[in-house]
Amino acid sequence: METLFRLIDRRAPVAPTMSCKDVLAIFTGDPNASSVAVTGDDGAPVGLVYRDVLVGIMAATGDSLAESPISKLMDASPRLVQASEDLSAFVDGLAESPSPIFRTSFVGVDEAGGYVGVGGLGSLLASYRRRQREARDAMALVERMAADITHHLDGVLAITERLEQQRLTPDASAFVRAIGETSRDMGAMLGRAIDLHRSTLGHLALHPTPVRLRDLADAVEARWSARATESGATLLFSYDGDPECGVEVDGERLMQVFDALIESALASGRGVIEACLQARPEEDGVHLEGSVRDNAAGVAEDRLDRIYTPLGAARIEDRTEMALGVGMALAHRIMRGLGGEVSARANRGSGLTVRFAFVAPSAETSAAPPAEPAIDARAAHILIVDDNATNRMVAEALCDMFECTSEQAVDGVEAVEMARSGRFDLILMDIKMPRMDGVTATRAIRDMGGHPAATPIVALTANADPIDVQTYLAAGMQDVVEKPIKPERLAIVLSALLGGDADSAEAAA
Repeated sequence: METLFRLIDRRAPVAPTMSCKDVLAIFTGDPNASSVAVTGDDGAPVGLVYRDVLVGIMAATGDSLAESPISKLMDASPRLVQASEDLSAFVDGLAESPSPIFRTSFVGVDEAGGYVGVGGLGSLLASYRRRQREARDAMALVERMAADITHHLDGVLAITERLEQQRLTPDASAFVRAIGETSRDMGAMLGRAIDLHRSTLGHLALHPTPVRLRDLADAVEARWSARATESGATLLFSYDGDPECGVEVDGERLMQVFDALIESALASGRGVIEACLQARPEEDGVHLEGSVRDNAAGVAEDRLDRIYTPLGAARIEDRTEMALGVGMALAHRIMRGLGGEVSARANRGSGLTVRFAFVAPSAETSAAPPAEPAIDARAAHILIVDDNATNRMVAEALCDMFECTSEQAVDGVEAVEMARSGRFDLILMDIKMPRMDGVTATRAIRDMGGHPAATPIVALTANADPIDVQTYLAAGMQDVVEKPIKPERLAIVLSALLGGDADSAEAAA
């Protein structure tokens, strides 16, 4: 904790009887002094003299006040602040302080009220802004590291999915499955933690799109039914509303709320979990109410406390409790962002019922689900270029999933040499690589002429800002797929470029 003590100028105070001209001489002799404290016989501060005020008055009155005691010109009610006070708490409290903000200095005192030194609000605010900037920079680094960790976890999942397709011994299969489940749980918890932090800064993004509520209910049930069975519980999910009712809402965020509520119920013990999503049309939209009811044993007060104070100090010491707490805290933030709230009550007998409710705008939705992107039936041969082995393996697993064969290159130099053969239908090109980067390699391939120069090239990169994308397209690439690679995004791009749909390819780019 950074306190005010470190930023206080322990300048010697003056007595109330000191003449104005002598105090003016102190300011003249020390250009850095913005204020001087006045203390009584007991050492306690009784006033504060501001440089600009004293200099202005003395200039206006000439010598008439030169011999007058400084007590005539001092601020007899200065801002007194405990020198041990936290800097952030002090700055946050300025707006609520009865002392006017225009007082540019304050007097630091100890616990007994004795004088410690003087400080300037300007220097404090500068220090506070510096700390905020450092905190933002640190959080940006954490988010970048979290994205990298998530990317590597995706790689682990891709590897485990490939291993699960192999013939393994029962023990090996169990190990692979455990690795996959742990990676998924870690990725989910990491994502929730980042979302929770963003929500505290007011940066939690909500992306409303037309969602058919029946489909949302089916997706929640599909996500949790098997896991509930594995945990020895039974999940019963129902949808109560018009089957074709659609709303404008962020479906993924709403799924996160259901995730937190169902996960909390499963963690409390075995039994029956009844989940429901109700939709009732109103004049201003559709009133949505979700509920999760369980009959698990446990002290109701303790479980309610987990709902309403999910990040209590005792709970964050336990990894499982912390994961549940982060999910529940995020559910509260998401629901507030949607204009609703999460509430809970104890059931008669045993268990809890947790609810959320809010009003969403109604929306038209298509009754038929969108068609899956189709990749050309012939087996495409793809060159994967990336200096990271995990990235190459993830891309290879996705190519296999789309029934495409592939080869790998570790940098741009290898990619250019392998592309000369003209045997590839498409190239997935990383951007930042040693020896030769992806943009330079793309230009070299385009300069070859003939069939190799016409090979579609797709950028694989975490840097997909509009300016970066323009650079990639100008170099001769057809499209961009962000890392970590989302299978559905890669499927759309491959379908457009390998299916011969030039218009789709151009639109995707």
